[in-house]
Amino acid sequence: MSLCLISAGVSKTLAIAAFTLVWTHSIEKIDWQEDWHVTPQGLELVQARVKGSGAGMEPPPEARLVGGWFQWQPRRAPMPEVVLGNSGMAGEWRLCHDGECRTLSAILGHPVGVHATTMKACQE
Repeated sequence: MSLCLISAGVSKTLAIAAFTLVWTHSIEKIDWQEDWHVTPQGLELVQARVKGSGAGMEPPPEARLVGGWFQWQPRRAPMPEVVLGNSGMAGEWRLCHDGECRTLSAILGHPVGVHATTMKACQE
């Protein structure tokens, strides 16, 4: 499977089946991480982690504190696509794979800025 990223008319295909999406909350300045799988049914969110709580980012009741992170396994069906917005208030979305994290701008080869980025499983 591969992941497709589309933003401002530019698309990029990444030959990955799993990745972590990381961002910093614009108000709390706390990191949030989500682990995703790319499946034939779409993008599957398998685990979420947050380094704290507040300002609309409270972990759910089933979250457990592990290594300083509240973590839990969201229960939702795979999604055909995920659209990422960017307020410009907290830095960029980062995509991590095999121990390396890169901003969406670095991956796409242009400044993403306030443009939305669509993530989806590539049609192969």
